[in-house]
Amino acid sequence: MNDKTILLVEDNPDDELLTLEALEANRIGNNVIVARNGVEALDYLFGEGAYAGRDAMDWPAVVLLDLKLPKIDGLEVLRRIRTDERTRLLPVVILTSSNEEEDRLKGYTLGANSYVRKPVDFDQFIKAAGQLGLYWLLLNEAPRG
Repeated sequence: MNDKTILLVEDNPDDELLTLEALEANRIGNNVIVARNGVEALDYLFGEGAYAGRDAMDWPAVVLLDLKLPKIDGLEVLRRIRTDERTRLLPVVILTSSNEEEDRLKGYTLGANSYVRKPVDFDQFIKAAGQLGLYWLLLNEAPRG
């Protein structure tokens, strides 16, 4: 699994640390790029801003996307990912603490592959991260394009 990159879009330092620890606890040693706001996430994906010159065709295996982000919120990031021909098939998992039905509906309407509510219990979160890693990094076969 180690050759596939994960893009974690998370503005909360505690949730970022929790996610990284959960991935490590599940022996998911993939390279994790952390974007702390929506602009940074889009810059990374499209090789712009601080990521100018990055090979924008070197896509992450999966994007773990929080919804409540500064600058550009997660739903707008998802919309931009889905409207760009280069990234429209990129796997995006909404990973959020929001349990709002409206957020879930909007996420799926905009093309999220999955909506995972962050468990508040650390042990549950470790299990959830392991399942996400196993599925998206090992079992899922992404389209080539």
